[in-house]
Amino acid sequence: MMNFIKTFRASEDGAVTVDWVVLTAAVVGLAVAAYTTIETNSTGLIDAAAARVALENDY
Repeated sequence: MMNFIKTFRASEDGAVTVDWVVLTAAVVGLAVAAYTTIETNSTGLIDAAAARVALENDY
């Protein structure tokens, strides 16, 4: 039993898995933040372009 505990404590497989999970979560979080920012700004840009086109068509 003591050998199992010593081997388990020396093994770093679990630590590497936790590192990858945290890294993946950070990448996904950044991707969601970037998508939200791009979506918000592009919606504003599209609305501004539509208003400008509508204004030009009134003349």
